Amino acid sequence: MSEYPPFQYGKSRFDQNTFFGRFRHFLDVIDPSTLFVTEKRLRECVELLDHFKQGTLPLGVTDAQLWQAQKIKQAIIHPDTGEKILMPFRMSGFIPFGTPVVVGLLLPNQTLASTVFWQWLNQSHNACVNYSNRNASKPAPASKFLQGYLGAVTSAVSIAVGLNVLIQRASRFSPTTRLLVQRFIPFPAVASANVCNVVLMRHSELSEGISVLDNNGNVVGTSKVAARHALLETALTRVVMPMPILVLPPLIMSALEKLPLLQRQKRLVLPVHSLVCLAAFSLALPLAISLFPQMSQISVDQLEPEIAMATDCKIVTYNKGL
Repeated sequence: MSEYPPFQYGKSRFDQNTFFGRFRHFLDVIDPSTLFVTEKRLRECVELLDHFKQGTLPLGVTDAQLWQAQKIKQAIIHPDTGEKILMPFRMSGFIPFGTPVVVGLLLPNQTLASTVFWQWLNQSHNACVNYSNRNASKPAPASKFLQGYLGAVTSAVSIAVGLNVLIQRASRFSPTTRLLVQRFIPFPAVASANVCNVVLMRHSELSEGISVLDNNGNVVGTSKVAARHALLETALTRVVMPMPILVLPPLIMSALEKLPLLQRQKRLVLPVHSLVCLAAFSLALPLAISLFPQMSQISVDQLEPEIAMATDCKIVTYNKGL
């Protein structure tokens, strides 16, 4: 039996209603092998998918070939603009290009300048990834993205610097404890910046509402209640996502640095640290993203009366965003 189901254009080949299905889907999304696809191969994939849509597929084309072609196209081409996404800002490039930033964020004995630099670089990279993969079906003013970026940078830098200063002044901490605690500072800084970014970028949804869909995918109305749920779920996702990436490496490194080998060979600490960050990033990112489905459900009874009047469904769905 083939592991590839019948091809569906624009759909995932994995069940998005289960955690394992979402996990396998996001492994495809962040697969770095698509970074090495040639222009010729990309054109072949686009042409193959065009033939499928037009009903003119050559004989012998398999579902596996179609799914692979769609995976490559979706990794490189923006679905709304039809333009190529720059390599560092593709989802498939998030781990290779983001790992050096994570390593920098988690370096021990940070100075004020290095703390500011790495937090700024992290938020700049996140902003470029978010903008490059944005929903462009409804054009948004660049000022909204700039507002979110500046808010995220300000909150990340302020919290990181403030916590560093507090820890340095905490007389009850021994030098060893102070160093360990400082390693966990990037997480609250990044998590708070992520929440700030969501609020600044999407606050208009609270007053305008978001679309809710029936069982057939038809829009039945616009709901402010669903918008509040969507923002809360997205904010929670943005807090959970960096947790394993920024919490696991400090825990692991605090244990590894006690090993005799790393005690003797100090120059190995940075390479080992980098490998630990890469492993944590590669494993934790798809796990964290997979926790919550893209489409959330809510009871009609919780929504505005006009939504209940517009549909016979007891449960409706909405896109919570990322």
